[in-house]
Formats: sequence, structure tokens, C-alpha cells
Amino acid sequence: MMRLIEKGLMYGNLFHVNGQAMADRYNRALKHLTGKETALTDFHVDISGYAPEVGEELGDHLYLNPKGCNRQFILLSTEQRTAPLLEAKFSTSRGILRQFIDANEAQLFALTARDAVAGELVNSVYSVTKPAHLFDIRKIRVEADTTSGVVADAGKLDGMIAEFRERDDAWWDDVLIADMIKLAHKTGDVTRVPIKLGHAEYEQGNFWTAHFGGLYAFRDVEKPAVISMSEDDLGNLPVGQGGAAIGASERTKIAKFLNDNELVEPIVKARGVDAVAILRQKLDFIVVDVAATMEADLSQVRRTDLRSLARRYSDLLPPEFHTLGKLLRWAEGGGAWPRISSNDPAYFYTLRAKPHPDRDLVNMLLAELAPLDVRQLFICHKELFYARYRGWPDQKKTFVADFLAREYMVDKAGAREALFGSGDAPMEEPLQPEEPRDVVARVGPWGAVRRTR
Repeated sequence: MMRLIEKGLMYGNLFHVNGQAMADRYNRALKHLTGKETALTDFHVDISGYAPEVGEELGDHLYLNPKGCNRQFILLSTEQRTAPLLEAKFSTSRGILRQFIDANEAQLFALTARDAVAGELVNSVYSVTKPAHLFDIRKIRVEADTTSGVVADAGKLDGMIAEFRERDDAWWDDVLIADMIKLAHKTGDVTRVPIKLGHAEYEQGNFWTAHFGGLYAFRDVEKPAVISMSEDDLGNLPVGQGGAAIGASERTKIAKFLNDNELVEPIVKARGVDAVAILRQKLDFIVVDVAATMEADLSQVRRTDLRSLARRYSDLLPPEFHTLGKLLRWAEGGGAWPRISSNDPAYFYTLRAKPHPDRDLVNMLLAELAPLDVRQLFICHKELFYARYRGWPDQKKTFVADFLAREYMVDKAGAREALFGSGDAPMEEPLQPEEPRDVVARVGPWGAVRRTR
């Protein structure tokens, strides 16, 4: 994994904790939350305050995420908001932390100037021992305070001030006045600089979880479903009215779910994308996968070299390559329109999420269903990318690390927009009354569509 770390593809953009003073603040929060401490004074933390180095030291990489259910966090600086979330168990956790930090930036900036802020993403479930327990999680409440309890003390002081102002005899209440002065020494003047953390409750609608082999729960769509990446029996799941539990091997059911809820669109029909360039790159990744297993030299390989490798290993190329090749020939204007069913191994390689609130979640699912597209896998599902990277041949590891560092890291925002569309795109584009309903919506992406000239 050192290739990825050296190129900033793993553990990148973490917040650097350096020095005894900051390490002491971290330790106070760590002991407050877990009862543990670290002897390290130089390490790196993610948006939640988790440090891989501390995880190694403690022998527990879930030291801030017990049982993978209620994520705890340590904020040393508001700069942590741009960091990734490592060891993620729910796809919603980073977004909730980011929203919480953004909504309380001024307060957190002031609080972390003096102390660490420790907290937890709290839900009504404390242990996920059964898949059905996941569906009891609807709201996530953020509870946070400094290790010295400044936020709680400020709340008490606010109450005392209100009582002092409302009671006619408060001027003669020496105990109340003494308590107010004592708390004010800790909190400062809360009448001029209020200390209160707001926006502390968030909805968890559609989400991915790493539990039980990986589950995608779509509850807030017209036709709900749970898609399981494991073939294990999950029992009865409270998916919702008319909902379905779908296994990873049930490709037709997955395709129908995505189309029925209008969550995806074919790359070749998406607006504002270079479909030809995207398809060519997908083909290159497939060639690299085959060539690496044959121990071919992939150092400093160019597209012309990849074409030569494709010819050399043509008998070994998987069905995905041949189907995508037909689609590329059509997109370039020189081939017939390919009919691609959901049973075709290339089917999910041809799709991307439509613009809607769960676009990232759908692209994450598509990345898992199209694992040879290593760029999409890295962008949309890093945990799975790292897991699969460990098992790749050395030649493929080198090629992929070099490619991502060269083609993606230099302009991450531009690459994401080119592949998946602008994040500012409207979430819904209703048809005009006089326009007929799009044929893609009626018959699916690869129905009776014909290329027009």
C-alpha cells in the first residue's frame, strides 16, 4: 500500500497532529470518550479524529467506532472538515460530520482554540447484530462538547442568566450570583459570545453500510429495496411497502430497481460528457487487468501499447471488453447499436447515476458492480478499492497508482465532473407537457433505441 500512500492516494489530506500540546488535547478527548490514551505526539487524523497510527498502537482500528455503530469523534480544528473518513461503516457518516462542522464553524473554531471537542453520532441502535437493526436507524443526533464541558456549562449559565433576569429577588440570591460568576470564568461572557452547537440532528434515509458483507438500503424512493453484496440469508428485512431484498447476483432485479426509480442513465446518452473517452478508458482498464495477470510489463505504458496488449491477449479478454468495444464503435459512428441486457457482464459499466440527492450512493453501487473500472472504484468506493488493490498483481498496482496520480489527483473536481456530471446540476428535470416521455424511461437504457444521424 506504500505506493498509494506515497502518491497521496491513501491517507491523503489528513489533519496533522504535531507536538506535545496538541497531542495532549487529543489525549484528553480520547480518554474522555474511550478511557484510552496514546503515547504518540506525531500522527494524522481524519474528519472524525481517527488516526491510523493510533489504531496501530492500540491494536484497535475501531477505537472511535465501537461495534461500527455509533461513531465517536474528536475535533482539534475545523480544518478537519476537508479530511476523508477512514474505516467508514456507513456512507452517511462523513456527510453528517461535514454538515455539523460547517453549520457550527464559528463556534467550533473558538472552542478548538482552547480545547478539543469530543462527541458522538448517536442513534437509537447500540449494536448491529442483525440486519433488521439497520432499519431502526432513522435519525442521527450529534452530541458534542469540549473535554472540560464548556458547552454544557454555557447552557447552564444561559439558564441562570434567564432566571436572574426574570426573578424579582435575584439580586439578593448570593448563591445564584456566585454560581454565575464561577461558570463565567470557564465560559466567558455568553451574552456577547453565545456558546451553543446547533443543527445537531440529521436524517439517515438511503445509505450504504459495510455490515453483513455490504448493504445498500434505498428506503426513500418510490420502489424501495435493499441490495446485498453478500449471498448470506439476511432474514426478513423491513424494507418498506412493496420493497424488495435483492442479492448481488440478481442483476436483472438490480437493473429493474435502478430503472424503475429513474436513478441511472446510459453514459452514451448523458449530457455534457465525452462518452467515447470514458469508454476507451474502461477498455484500457480491462486490458491492464488481463495483461497484469500475464505478468506483462506495464511501466510507462501508452494507449498504443495497450492496443498491442489487447491484440496479444485477445483470447483472454473477458466479455465486458467485447461488449464495451461494440458500444464504443457505435459511439464513434462506425458500428451498429448493441443490445445490452442486464445479464451482460458489461451492463453496469455502461451506466452512471442521474443527477439526484443520492447520486454518490448510486455511483458507489455501480462501482461495486463494475469492479474492473478502477478509476470509478477509487473515486466512488475507496474502502472496496483498497481491499481489492491488496490482491492485485504488482504490475497492475503500479499502473493504477501511476494513472490515478497522473490523471485524477491533478484535477479531482474536473475528473469527477467529467465522469459523473456537475454537483450543481438540478436534481430533477421535468419534461415539458408537449414532449413525449423519453423512450429510455419507458423501455430501459438498452431497449428499442436506435442511433440517429
